[in-house]
Amino acid sequence: MSMHDSIHFPRARSLLRRLRASLVASFVLLAGLGVAADALAQEVPSVTAQFTTAIENREPVDQITFVRNDVGKVFFFSDLRGLAGKTVIHRWIHDGQTMAEVRFEVGGPRWRVWSSKDLMPDWIGDWTVEIVTGEGEVLAAETFTYTAPES
Repeated sequence: MSMHDSIHFPRARSLLRRLRASLVASFVLLAGLGVAADALAQEVPSVTAQFTTAIENREPVDQITFVRNDVGKVFFFSDLRGLAGKTVIHRWIHDGQTMAEVRFEVGGPRWRVWSSKDLMPDWIGDWTVEIVTGEGEVLAAETFTYTAPES
């Protein structure tokens, strides 16, 4: 081996060590970003909701958008995700007037809740339920129409 080769070998070894350390640091950084991205994705709230005539086994039995006024009770079902520890409200609205508010404390990463409204036959028209956070942010809203039977 020449003197020239022995001089460069320690430099190459040093360069390889720095490169290896850099790769390990990059891997750790990327792995950390992946964990942070997963945590962030789990934190983003999502809500699905629907009106139904009944709840069985914590699930709606059907989905309704029009209801005749001989039906006296309607349920509003919500599947809430990413809202653990938050307060969520079902705000029942008829003709622009709030008729009821039902509060729920969300106890886990996925939380299924429902509220119901006894309806009077003369409360014809559109009914909306807003899903609202305790801070007042409307997360979702659904509407059904309460109709009189055709004569």
